[in-house]
Amino acid sequence: MNNLKPYTVRYRSFDNVRQENCFYASDSFEARMLAMEFNKYIHDHPNCIDLIRCEEKLLVDSKL
Repeated sequence: MNNLKPYTVRYRSFDNVRQENCFYASDSFEARMLAMEFNKYIHDHPNCIDLIRCEEKLLVDSKL
């Protein structure tokens, strides 16, 4: 297993509501590809993504 990190992929739906999906991926590009694979709306509208954020730092800070 190659050091997967948690990523949040945020996008706007057709009615302009912000939504999020979370994926474990090796980098942000892979997180984007996973979002496109597992979310039909993102697959059909890849430009709806407005944020891809790595949550790893948040997990480390919460353990302190």
